[in-house]
Amino acid sequence: MQVQVNTQDGAGGAELVERVEQAVQDALSRFADQLTRVEVHLTDANAGKGGAQDKRCMVEARPVSHKPVAVTHEAATVPQAIRGALAKASRALDTALASRTDHKGNASLRDAELP
Repeated sequence: MQVQVNTQDGAGGAELVERVEQAVQDALSRFADQLTRVEVHLTDANAGKGGAQDKRCMVEARPVSHKPVAVTHEAATVPQAIRGALAKASRALDTALASRTDHKGNASLRDAELP
C-alpha cells in the first residue's frame, strides 16, 4: 500500500508527512493487501483566519478492482482531523470490501476456487 500525503502549499514539512504516513499504516493495516494507494489531503478551510472546525482531512483509498473510497473530516486541529478521517475511511472500507469476506473474516465463497 502506497501512501501519498498532500498539504496545502507544502505546509507541514517532512515530520508531518511521516506522522501521517504512520497513522495511515496503523489505521488501515488490515486492508493493506487490498489497497494499492491511499491519498491524504490536508487543508485549512479558512486559510489562516481561524475558526472552530477549520482543519480538513480528506482520505481517498484505492482498493484493487474496486471504486475509490473517499471520506472527509473537519476538526479544530490537524491530528483530530486525521484521526477522524481515518476512522471514517476504515468504516467505509469495511462496507466497500465486505463482499470479499464473511462476518468472521474468512474468505468469501464467491472468491473460492472451484475444483
